[in-house]
Amino acid sequence: MSQQIDDNQTNNRIQIREADEEMEIDLVELFCYYRTKWLPIVAAFFLGAVVVGAVSLFLIKPKYEATAKLYMVSASNDSVVDLTDLNLGTSLSSDYAELIKIRPIFEEVIEEQKLAYDYDELLDMVTISSIKDTRILTITVKSTSRDESKNIANGLADKAVTYLPKLMETSAPNIAERAILPEEKCSPNITRNTLIGGLVAAVLVMGIYTVLFLMDDTFKSAEDVEKFFGVMPLTVIPEGDIDAISDKREKEMQKNNRLAHR
Repeated sequence: MSQQIDDNQTNNRIQIREADEEMEIDLVELFCYYRTKWLPIVAAFFLGAVVVGAVSLFLIKPKYEATAKLYMVSASNDSVVDLTDLNLGTSLSSDYAELIKIRPIFEEVIEEQKLAYDYDELLDMVTISSIKDTRILTITVKSTSRDESKNIANGLADKAVTYLPKLMETSAPNIAERAILPEEKCSPNITRNTLIGGLVAAVLVMGIYTVLFLMDDTFKSAEDVEKFFGVMPLTVIPEGDIDAISDKREKEMQKNNRLAHR
């Protein structure tokens, strides 16, 4: 009877510990678990890197970038640039950056260069911004064609010089630099994509192993038993084939008995 009461009290303590304690993750133990799974993790890294690198190399069309630059200062008296002109150029940079994006300018460029884009598609290809602390405006175009990116950037710069002064009733900006034919592609970055693909694949596999590690509730050592139940086990039964051990022991006993009767 007393033994049954003790067992019930032990079960109650276990249930209380399970209800009150939160799950703890032993990072050192988790790291050691990762070390035992290093081969699948490394294999996932290389597989992800190869797949993403191949997609970037063979399936994604390369894009090229060309940039034209406008200088937003002109002499108000057609001879000398004064402080008023400099301040005016600074204040108008943001206005020019937005006004270059208007539909009439883009549609004229599309018509003159016979481009197979509509206004929205061409607008997505163009980035117009001012360089910080300067009065220089950049017109950058990304395209799958080297010639097309250069021609569109120069076409927009030309339209900005001729169209916007009439619209704003100000002096025309100057073309500081015309776009040139790009030699190197700007995207995709195969090296970066390859590394990202490998890292993502490795992290996914490690995430799966982390879930398996947390779901594994088997006891692997006496410390695990003490951590869960709060008591140290008195002994540990080694893992093995009990039937095989019993047969072997029985044969030894029979052999000893025969030797004793001789």
